[in-house]
Amino acid sequence: MIDRSAPRGVLPAPQPRGAATVPAALPVRPRTGRLLVLATVFVCAACGLVYELELLALASYLIGDSVTQSSVVLSVMVFAMGVGSLLAKRLRGRPAVGFALVEAALALLGGLSATALYASFAWLGESRPALVAFSFAIGVLIGAEIPLLMTLIQRVRRQDAGGAVADLFAADYVGALVGGLAFPFLLLPLLGQLTGAMLTGAVNAAVGGALVLWLFRRDLGRRARWLLPAANLAVLAVLASATLLADDFERVARRAVYGGEVRVAVQTGIQELVVTGPRTGSPRSLDLYLDGRLRVSGYDEYRYHEALVHPAMSGQHQRVMVLGGGDGLAAREVLRHPDVARVTVVELDPGVVRLARTDPMLSALNAGVFGDPRVEVVVADAFGWLRGMPPRQFDVIVSDLPDPGITPSTKLYSQEFYGLAARSLRPGGRLAVHAGPLLTRPHTFWTVEATLRAAGLRTTPYSTGGRLTGFAAGPDRTPAGSDAPPQDWGFVLAAAERRPDLRVDPDTPTLRSLSTGTLREAAREAERLRVNGLPPSTLPHPRYTAF
Repeated sequence: MIDRSAPRGVLPAPQPRGAATVPAALPVRPRTGRLLVLATVFVCAACGLVYELELLALASYLIGDSVTQSSVVLSVMVFAMGVGSLLAKRLRGRPAVGFALVEAALALLGGLSATALYASFAWLGESRPALVAFSFAIGVLIGAEIPLLMTLIQRVRRQDAGGAVADLFAADYVGALVGGLAFPFLLLPLLGQLTGAMLTGAVNAAVGGALVLWLFRRDLGRRARWLLPAANLAVLAVLASATLLADDFERVARRAVYGGEVRVAVQTGIQELVVTGPRTGSPRSLDLYLDGRLRVSGYDEYRYHEALVHPAMSGQHQRVMVLGGGDGLAAREVLRHPDVARVTVVELDPGVVRLARTDPMLSALNAGVFGDPRVEVVVADAFGWLRGMPPRQFDVIVSDLPDPGITPSTKLYSQEFYGLAARSLRPGGRLAVHAGPLLTRPHTFWTVEATLRAAGLRTTPYSTGGRLTGFAAGPDRTPAGSDAPPQDWGFVLAAAERRPDLRVDPDTPTLRSLSTGTLREAAREAERLRVNGLPPSTLPHPRYTAF
């Protein structure tokens, strides 16, 4: 029998086995019903992308190496979406019920995924299995959405398959755009990772359930008419309860990760800042974590900052630039030289500088350097800021940046970046670079050194020992009593004209851990461990990975 409702010249779309062949009895006109289905596609796509970005962000924060984590999440989710599309065939005989159940499950899993991932990391110490499991499960459910929605939109009003697919994917892609923009600019800064995911799940459950329970309610059997509302209300109740308990959960989980003395936990627009230690007492008890990684320990930070700064200060040092260093500790060491005229601190996150100014313990540790009139703070991306700087501005540049294996900082360890830094040096100027641990990540360390040489600089590598016992708390901790090698910091001192000599300026006030003799011995030891033949890291070909 020929379907007379199809447009002239267009064959009716083939119907899947078991699917309804007649239009649904709707409470609205078919045109309005079709718009409601497309609006649901829009919302579901936005929610799905938020879940995906939530997993990516939290995985990068908890595990590090964001390129690897992004690849794992995206590849697993895309594969799972294909699996979900195939599994959706079994539900197309009852598409309304199938879609409602898929959305309820997706809202529950997606809304609680960030919480489960953080809990796995906090109490089990490992979040990779949970990351893969949630990526797969969420991907399967997202993959099942479009086939079911395709069947539902054909139930509203029959049209050619090509037109229906075009409409659905247009709404899907626009929804993904909105979700992708809402996550970094709205959900993350206002609600945080955990609550943002829960709110997204609640919206997902409410919209998916409302479409089926109102628009397609006449397609539902007696059992489905009470089962689906009960399932959606249960999901919303779980998400609401989890939202109310989110703050308590974060406090308990944070104590499990960082220990019992977390006294500052701030999510800036760029990263999470956590300070542990008592509110009063010696600043040596302070630990500062940025995105879960220990960046400052009051116990031994002086070893790092003395070794980073003072070898570069042995020549002319009237004008100094510190790249990173928003905690003020590198600037503290620079200002131990009384003839310094200007220190420019280029920091991406103003929240770090604000914390260094206002936190009593951190301010005591950095000796209140941000109150010194010689210190200028520039809030900017170091790469872009250096590109706009006139050449020959600084006698010393100190690169106090996160390890090069942390992907967001990779461009600041590239040949192009070091070329910009070399251009900013005055004749005879020096560049000091934190290059990651020499003993435990030699490939990364020597890649930094090779990259500096590729930028036309002469280099002198060296290192200094740090804390000899494992970190007692935090994501960077090592098990107490383990056979892990001592924690060390690796550095490279570079100059344009000639290979810089490692020494300490004799006029420098007494240093606690550094002398010309120890520096030169460290340089000789580093040369014995040299890895030759490594290519430089560039913007189009980054060479740093988690070795």
